[in-house]
Amino acid sequence: MSDTTAPGRALRTGPGRLLVAVYSVFALAATARGTYQLATRFDEAPAAYLLSVFAGAVYLVAAVGLARAGRASRRVALVSCAVEAVGVVTVGAVGLLAPSLFPDDTVWSGFGAGYGYIPLVLPFLGLWWILTVHRKDRARAV
Repeated sequence: MSDTTAPGRALRTGPGRLLVAVYSVFALAATARGTYQLATRFDEAPAAYLLSVFAGAVYLVAAVGLARAGRASRRVALVSCAVEAVGVVTVGAVGLLAPSLFPDDTVWSGFGAGYGYIPLVLPFLGLWWILTVHRKDRARAV
């Protein structure tokens, strides 16, 4: 089997590279924003700021999982994208139903409205990419 058809490699090519890049940017943005807010305004909205740091960590884990080859990395990326999808939908809904729980925005507030709704779309694109490419990789390996 050549290197270009090795299982897991397709996750890191074409659109997969774009997903890794977007996840990396969001990991940096969410972590930096949340860390800065925790350091300078912790008493205003600690839950929201901690949630932003958590979202940044999820983005980082997803980026690494998508960037690496192998079954374990694929599973890590799959779980990260699923956690992200649940997080953005849950935080978006809770923010609408009980806005006092998040007095300041997180990356997932308003279903990611502050970031052009990319946080809402990104995990579903990631899940689709992982599941579609995984299926193709398994078919090639047979």
